[in-house]
Amino acid sequence: MIDEGTRKLLEAAVGPIPDNCDLPVPPTGLSVEEEREQRKRDLAVAFRVFGKLGFSEGVAGHITARDPGDPDLFWVNPFGMSFNQIRVSDLICVDHNGRVVHGTRPVNRAAFVIHAQVHAARPDAVAAAHAHSLNGKAFASLGIPLDPITQDACAFYEDHGLYLEYGGVALVEEEGKQIAAAIGDHKAAILRNHGLITVGGSVSAAAWWFVTMERSCQAQLLAMAAGTPTHVDHETASLVRSQIGSDVAGWFQFRPLWEQIVASQPDVFD
Repeated sequence: MIDEGTRKLLEAAVGPIPDNCDLPVPPTGLSVEEEREQRKRDLAVAFRVFGKLGFSEGVAGHITARDPGDPDLFWVNPFGMSFNQIRVSDLICVDHNGRVVHGTRPVNRAAFVIHAQVHAARPDAVAAAHAHSLNGKAFASLGIPLDPITQDACAFYEDHGLYLEYGGVALVEEEGKQIAAAIGDHKAAILRNHGLITVGGSVSAAAWWFVTMERSCQAQLLAMAAGTPTHVDHETASLVRSQIGSDVAGWFQFRPLWEQIVASQPDVFD
């Protein structure tokens, strides 16, 4: 059953939804244990998606999910493990001091510095995603925001920050705080000379915002190389953001990728 709030958000993008429609929607009413398991499953799938789409760059990149039982803990990928091989059982749990409280492998120090500060600044953010994807880091080198030149890019219209103070590998707490400040209350930020970072009210939403932001960066790079892109006007861009830029829309957009991984790589839930 689709709750009324979710229905309204989805109908803003897809139109009227019949009462008997069999449509996947974010799960609700879960216990803490069930929610934890769901977030871990979604997190493992998101890593497989990132691996499939080529977002890995050596040991760089991380996605975190806040633990539903303790907001000061988050689940993350173990340091040095391929996105393409991560299973639910491989995930580690880390506190805001960088101490591993569950798992046997260490955490990526940069993951701790960035994500701990982002989660601290954004208690509403269940998940955060950051990777050194090719188009994202190429676009980030320009030090400019995404323009509303496509429908997909409008999801980020006036809803992403810009961080211009790259200071090397993020190994100090202050760098993480500055990145968190750049995100502000937005869904994403472009980190000049570094890459992209996105947040969401679910793991799937945060992962989708990263996927579609990476592709929007690619589209703008291509359009700028070919000529002068035409911008969607402010009123229309704002409308489109309201239609496709919600957390529910992000969760739903990620669903086809989620289902592809689950069908083709069932070991992800091991």
